[in-house]
Amino acid sequence: MSGTLHVTRPEAHLVLVEIDHPPRNALGTALRARFLEALDATEADPGVRAVVVTGRGEAFCSGDDLREAQQRGGEDPAALAQFGRLLDRVEGFRAPVVAAVNGWCVGGGLELALCCDLRVASTEARFVCAGVNVGLVASAWRLPRLIGVARAKALLLTGSPCDAATAEHYGLVTAVHAPDALLPEALALAGRIASRAPLSVEATKRIASRAPDLSAAEAREAQARELLQLVRTRDHGAAVEAFVTKREPTFTRS
Repeated sequence: MSGTLHVTRPEAHLVLVEIDHPPRNALGTALRARFLEALDATEADPGVRAVVVTGRGEAFCSGDDLREAQQRGGEDPAALAQFGRLLDRVEGFRAPVVAAVNGWCVGGGLELALCCDLRVASTEARFVCAGVNVGLVASAWRLPRLIGVARAKALLLTGSPCDAATAEHYGLVTAVHAPDALLPEALALAGRIASRAPLSVEATKRIASRAPDLSAAEAREAQARELLQLVRTRDHGAAVEAFVTKREPTFTRS
């Protein structure tokens, strides 16, 4: 069984993606293909303003399906390239993506979480940089950029589990919640994002994602370019009018 990807619409502007492949929610080739198809369909829907990704059961995601890889005779370039496309697709998704890390987040599963814009975790979550445990490499670029080289190396070079409290202390996640509260809190966070001006949110994500690689001059140019577009939008006008009349604005992504 290759597992199931549950894609639902819990609120008007939110999409929830749940990985369901017991016991550790491994992403084999078929499940990755379905994930890519779901991202394409979701991004094409202009009504989608935020996405939450989580796992069902005891795990968030354990990365590639190693049993499937063994049956293939080991990792092959095509399978690795497909996983890479999935990670890039999540990272470059038009709208913000929130990872609700409910349990084990291992190897490629950690890489998936790192590609999301925000990460919140259950107290039961455990994070493992499993590359050195299975003779591979993963997260060695994204993790140091997020939490710093020294802390990242402590996880990357040992392959030891990291609990949710340590992950929060390191800045790997921004909040830790009781297991039953995790998904409601993640959806509330995504809902808050979805309630802001969508084009502004998307522009802000584009610049913030590139920020570590931009010089000050490049950042000013990028922000000025986005502002020139945003200042002409109906949503900006609606926000100014709502501010003057002391009411909540209604945004239309236009």
